Amino acid sequence: MIEQFILDNQLNAMRLGGRKVGAERGSERSIAVFNPYSGKQIGSVPKATLAEVRATFASAAAFRPSLTRFERAAILNRAAAISARRVDEVAALISAEAGLCMKDAVYEAGRVSDVMLFGANEVLKDDGQIFSCDLTHHGKKRRVYTQRAPLLGVISAITPFNHPANQVAHKVVPSIVTNNRMVLKPSEKVPFSAILFADILYEAGLPPDMLSVITGDPREIADELITNEHVDMVSFTGGVAIGKYIAAKAGYRRIVLELGGNDPLIVMEDADIDEASTLAVAGSYKNSGQRCTAVKRMLVHEAVAERFVEQVVAKTRAWSFGDPADKKLDMGTVIDEPAAKLFESRVNQAVAQGAKLLVGNQRSGALYAPTVVDHVRPDMELVMQETFGPVSPIIRFGSIDEAIRISNGTAYGLSSGVCTNRLDYITRFVNELDVGSVNVREVPGYRLELTPFGGIKDSGLGYKEGVQEAIKSFTNIKTYSLPWA
Repeated sequence: MIEQFILDNQLNAMRLGGRKVGAERGSERSIAVFNPYSGKQIGSVPKATLAEVRATFASAAAFRPSLTRFERAAILNRAAAISARRVDEVAALISAEAGLCMKDAVYEAGRVSDVMLFGANEVLKDDGQIFSCDLTHHGKKRRVYTQRAPLLGVISAITPFNHPANQVAHKVVPSIVTNNRMVLKPSEKVPFSAILFADILYEAGLPPDMLSVITGDPREIADELITNEHVDMVSFTGGVAIGKYIAAKAGYRRIVLELGGNDPLIVMEDADIDEASTLAVAGSYKNSGQRCTAVKRMLVHEAVAERFVEQVVAKTRAWSFGDPADKKLDMGTVIDEPAAKLFESRVNQAVAQGAKLLVGNQRSGALYAPTVVDHVRPDMELVMQETFGPVSPIIRFGSIDEAIRISNGTAYGLSSGVCTNRLDYITRFVNELDVGSVNVREVPGYRLELTPFGGIKDSGLGYKEGVQEAIKSFTNIKTYSLPWA
């Protein structure tokens, strides 16, 4: 099934208002998509021209969605059911183009269904508030009401290579919930998951003009996605440099940026070391470490560091990796060979500067072994920058003050995990860590698809994603008042 889907779409995968265009394109106007493990081409998608991008935005802007709340909920519920029924196909496609192991791909496919189900529930809720106006001595006998309305223009959404289906769902579902129109540009490295997601929504009854999928070269079309006259909002998930470029380029329009992370797992002296080491390994290697909320730094109290390191090394050695299609394995590849080479280079640099490699740092193409590096200093590039792969750098500290200082000592502020049972420690971490989320006795990435998600500093502008929060960003609040006795 997956091979047939790619075959059907490799020449005509771009959706402009749900219409397939680009058939019979020459190879010079297509983008090849490769399997990261085998290196073989699995298909190709059209490389959109500027004229096609502009026509897509104009078409989306001209359309005015009129779906009732019931109709929107019904579409999302049907799409969730279709996605659940086709979970093996969705997962196989995610794995084929992103290199994720099947365990991670199946989990992501399930999360996509969750996003749609949460969206279906949220759309049925009344989004208004009521304010009585006789609350002060100069008040009036009136009431003020609020309601949320779709944006006047089009939402331009840009998604990255990691979580090729779930990142897309978190852009598209809130747009449907709020009766908006969206033009989506997925990563050119993993376009097929987004195309399949759109197809499922169309099958469920979504009017095609509410969602258009554009595939293309960012060097050619990125500026148009940001500055087109019909764009009312840019929702971007990806790297910091591109996010800041968007912020500088977007001008007078709404932007929501979900950028990188350098998330710590902080292990205090009272922590359950078996639990902490299990969280550390899963947090580092799930999704091949390619999550903005993956454990990027392990901050460990020196009183328990030796026991912690011993268990992390043992559990890392037991973490199986290899061919993503092997359903028994715990990890597949990273997105491509250049990414794997970067991780290898940063680990080698840290070792040259005094860190100790305990396991891993072996590479074959895009396949990079789970890696543990001990005695890492906070100023090393390996932990100062976001190392977006399966690397476990261990930093030792002596006090909670030092742990907080190290944690806050990078440009990022997305999430964190803390392993402790002491309420005084928990209170300090919640209040003093400069991050968007603090998870106690859990990995930094823990969340529901419904709950607010996002960071501060170089991790984002403080606006949150998650279905409920995205609904707020994707709408305008209108107030009206009436006389009230």
